[in-house]
Amino acid sequence: MAKLLALSCWRNLSPRPHYPSMPKYPKGQPATTVEELSESTALFSVVGMTCAACAGSVEKAVKRLPGIREAMVDVLNNRAHVIFYPSFVNEETIREAIEDAGFEALLLTDATHDKSVKVCRIQIKGMTCTSCSSTLESALQGLHGVLEAHVGLATEEAQVHYNPNLLLTPNDILQAIEDSGFEAVLISSSEDFTKIDLHLEGAVTDDASMKLILDSLRTLPGVLVVDLTAEFSKISVSYKPDVTGPRNLINVIEQTGNGNLKAKIYPTEHGQRNSLRREETRQYYKSFLWSLVFTIPVFLTSMVFMYVPGIKDVFDAKIVNMLTVGEVTRWVLSTPVQFVLGWRFYYGSYKSLRRGSANMDVLIALGTNAAYFYSVYSVLRAATSPHFEGNDFFETSAMLISFILLGKYLEILAKGKTSDAIAKLMNLTPDTAVLLTLDSDGNVVGEEEIDSRLVQKNDVIKVVPGAKVASDGFVVWGQSHVNESMITGEARPVAKRKGDTVIGGTVNENGVLHVKATRVGSESALSQIVRLVESAQMAKAPVQKFADRISKYFVPLVIVISFTTWLAWFLAGRYHVYPKSWIPSSMDSFELALQFGISVMVIACPCALGLATPTAVMVGTGVGASQGVLIKGGQALESAHKVNCIVFDKTGTLTVGKPVIVRTELLTKMVLREFYELVAATEVNSEHPLAKAVVEFAKKFRDEENPSWPEARDFVSITGHGVKATVHNKEIMVGNKSLLADHNIAIPVEAEDMLAEAEKMAQTGILVSINGKVAGVLAVSDPLKPGAQEVISILKSMKIKSIMVTGDNFGTASSIAREVGIENVIAEAKPDQKAEKVKDLQASGYTVGMVGDGINDSPALVAADVGMAIGAGTDIAIEAADIVLMKSNLEDVITAIDLSRKTFSRIRLNYVWALGYNLLGIPIAAGVLFPSTRFRLPPWIAGAAMAASSVSVVCCSLLLKYYRRPRKLENLEIRGISIESSSDM
Repeated sequence: MAKLLALSCWRNLSPRPHYPSMPKYPKGQPATTVEELSESTALFSVVGMTCAACAGSVEKAVKRLPGIREAMVDVLNNRAHVIFYPSFVNEETIREAIEDAGFEALLLTDATHDKSVKVCRIQIKGMTCTSCSSTLESALQGLHGVLEAHVGLATEEAQVHYNPNLLLTPNDILQAIEDSGFEAVLISSSEDFTKIDLHLEGAVTDDASMKLILDSLRTLPGVLVVDLTAEFSKISVSYKPDVTGPRNLINVIEQTGNGNLKAKIYPTEHGQRNSLRREETRQYYKSFLWSLVFTIPVFLTSMVFMYVPGIKDVFDAKIVNMLTVGEVTRWVLSTPVQFVLGWRFYYGSYKSLRRGSANMDVLIALGTNAAYFYSVYSVLRAATSPHFEGNDFFETSAMLISFILLGKYLEILAKGKTSDAIAKLMNLTPDTAVLLTLDSDGNVVGEEEIDSRLVQKNDVIKVVPGAKVASDGFVVWGQSHVNESMITGEARPVAKRKGDTVIGGTVNENGVLHVKATRVGSESALSQIVRLVESAQMAKAPVQKFADRISKYFVPLVIVISFTTWLAWFLAGRYHVYPKSWIPSSMDSFELALQFGISVMVIACPCALGLATPTAVMVGTGVGASQGVLIKGGQALESAHKVNCIVFDKTGTLTVGKPVIVRTELLTKMVLREFYELVAATEVNSEHPLAKAVVEFAKKFRDEENPSWPEARDFVSITGHGVKATVHNKEIMVGNKSLLADHNIAIPVEAEDMLAEAEKMAQTGILVSINGKVAGVLAVSDPLKPGAQEVISILKSMKIKSIMVTGDNFGTASSIAREVGIENVIAEAKPDQKAEKVKDLQASGYTVGMVGDGINDSPALVAADVGMAIGAGTDIAIEAADIVLMKSNLEDVITAIDLSRKTFSRIRLNYVWALGYNLLGIPIAAGVLFPSTRFRLPPWIAGAAMAASSVSVVCCSLLLKYYRRPRKLENLEIRGISIESSSDM
């Protein structure tokens, strides 16, 4: 489980490499020659990585170079450690390969450069478009000590990698964000401690009592930092979870407060974000309702009452000179909308311009101010002139702000639904747990129901039938069946008894279990999955770079177009380029030009462009997680939809991965029990799956459940061939034909026939030699996974080529391939040769996906464009593949590719929506249709269209929530597996 932390972007990575070594020598170069060459080591600082998918991309880029012996990437410390042969490749070539992969790389020549790196996640409020997120990223990256910063517009979060040795702290980063004009809240940091917020309920009599409480907490073993936020009655405590826990902290507070104080845990991180989002939604809703109170009368007086006899006369009545009652009424009603309800846009514009950039708030402020202050000028001039008949646009500014507030309200509602997958995962954790009190002998002396967040390491928890397991741990008493489908995807309940591990969030079906907690809070498997999905949602897809590039110039360009539109129409009116009849009776040429300019300014929407990719990625990765497919970010999504060739491993991927002995043929006069005793004594020292199958079968001939086998001396394991040892003074060899041929042992014709027959039946033949003579042949079968044949057939229909690469012999591999329908087979391939085959396919123009169990297949998973790791349970994140198939079902390969295609098509559709609004809306707002049709887009309608563009993009992404697997998979008939074993003497 420790490896699980390797994928979390907020935990320290292990210094060990993610994968076994790639080929130790360049392709085509004899190994003996290279082994004589000297090796060199280079350390690179890599900027731009955000999660394990990025690390995998860097590893792929480096390991594809000739002469690379090993490459290890540490995503949290932003380092790449490369061992290479300088005769084939140099540091500069490696650095360029990393940069070609999309990351900045710097060669570190001094070990003192390798500083420890911390990562913090921060929630940000106040961002409106990609201009905000891009500018904030630049501001954070400009901080001394920040190595890399990533800001997500859709997630409203920032992830910052920083060097604490340069005297930079999370508080400094928070301050920098707030100095940039945004609100910031620290979510988590990768320090070696846990932070918890406690809410105090009750009254503290004086400062001395509070100081006593804080001092008591600070003296508690394991407590590092204690902070008080008096106005919120909140105490923040940083502590070491191995030493103390939240229950101890609460007990100290309540005991020190002499019963006058109660303490409870603040809402969870997800709960806090939901609370903040609900508050933001409530504020926008409230502002919108208030804007309607003022805007509806403005609209009625300017657009409706002017056509109602009687009422029209009232509003047209003169007050001073040409100033009318209607103008004053609209001025009074629109002012609160402009300056009170619209204050957020002024403030947002100020913050944006202070940063040296321009965002959506700038466009809104410019457009509404132009309408409002021209109307004020018109009203004041009418009040001071006996002849000037003013024409105000107060309804334009008021209605603009109202529609934009409505749009923001709907957008926030929709954006909140994009993270529903995270909420569902978080809800798997039970609210309460039953804590057991044990005496020194381990007997239960009491039990208490507590908040599940108060469970500490080494607590013993009682889990009754139907209840959820509160934390990861192992069973210390009882037996039951646990439904782990919500975590592993395995539908059948798993039997649990003393010593077995359980996963937090799973459901106990029957029987009572006592579980000792081993991983609580952020260390649990469920929390790791949540962080993995959150990390995926933070990672930018390469296609998003297109929107980021546009956003830098979008607002300034719109302002220029808006001013140019106003100037062109104004000059055309001044010099009578168009007939005077074109001008509406209620305005002059200047006012007509002004309306065109304002419409252009407010119809342009950078928000929709910025939300097009991240919202689709958020929903897509969330849907994938609910389907048992963990897609690690936009990079994996974008690559997976292009896959047109998939390389399958055989053992554990196409097959079940649990080989069994199905036939035994003895070629010498021996008792089967004696034969298997010698074979098992030899194989018990091997970790190979086939060896375990032999030992498991041999147990059937012994009475004991865990028999002790005779001593095997001089044991030798020969990779890819077999094993040999001396048992009872007999030389035993167990392996393939190559092993016996290397030791000049003749293989009888009968044995050859048996091997050939086994291969025809898709079985693996194993030869057993005793004292230099073949004594027997074992046939081992590894059955196909249910539905494997149908999955390969569906992939063909999707125009995806399937290839099998395996280390097994060619005969067995060919039989399996024929059974599932795969035409191309590469057999007897070592791990490095699998990676070479992937590279050859890529060189032929294929976009390659590799599906494997993630252990021996790791080099190929790295080399492939998309690595898909078969994994389940608490080991879901061990492999740094691009996609993890949690259920270990082959059909999920199709689900992953189909979901990526659907998500990417949704991203394209989002760009059509976003760019369509702007490319069509801006010319129409500028008056392109006016000369021929007299159609013009009033500013308030342009504002409504702008608000609708963001909402439509988010809603378009939300439709992915209704994703269903291809209908072919729903009709897939899963066949059962039956294995019959026999033995002949």
